[in-house]
Amino acid sequence: MESAAAVIVPPQLLTALAAAPPLEPDEPTGRDWVLQELSKPEYAQARPSPIDEFFNSIWEWVLDMLSASPDSPFTFNPLLLIILILVIGAILALVFFGRPRALARRGQAPGSVFLDDDDRSSAELRTAARAAADAGDWALATTERFRALSRALTDRTLIALRPGTTAQGVARDAERAFPDERAELHEGANAFDAVRYLGASGSRERYERLTALDERLERTKPTRIPVGAAT
Repeated sequence: MESAAAVIVPPQLLTALAAAPPLEPDEPTGRDWVLQELSKPEYAQARPSPIDEFFNSIWEWVLDMLSASPDSPFTFNPLLLIILILVIGAILALVFFGRPRALARRGQAPGSVFLDDDDRSSAELRTAARAAADAGDWALATTERFRALSRALTDRTLIALRPGTTAQGVARDAERAFPDERAELHEGANAFDAVRYLGASGSRERYERLTALDERLERTKPTRIPVGAAT
């Protein structure tokens, strides 16, 4: 009877088997494997958003109310359900209809002088500027005073304010009618941009300088009318 042939295992295979991770990992290793697997992009994409989780929890609560047993401490209340539906409807309306308006407002030209719904007169803007100055809010006072100056020049048909008109655009148009005030107009525009869009706090000096410019322009006859500004 012939003896069985001996099986020779290469040393490289023995080394690889020895280095391979165990099939039954300990708790820390298993936790690491699970975390690595869940960190893959496909799992992140499938994870529900906070809004989805919020509405899912509300929907589960409604279903629990509707299927509550007679012995349950939570009894079905039709009025409460109607109120809940109205609240959810209001939230959905705010999310789907309020967001486009907010994005449109955010999408306005950066640096624009007026918001779309600001139709205050120059007198109203000057009053607002003085009130802000009295309160020590130099940023708001500077903003409102430059808007008052811009509105007054528009009322005199010396400049034309359009959607997205910037403070520097106001200064460029106004300097055609008041070339001697060119430097002060651009200084006023810089002050407006600094407090409105760059986070500056403003100062009494810059506000009073802008106020003096506004008052001088009111008293000064323009040298010429900008082309296209007057009718």
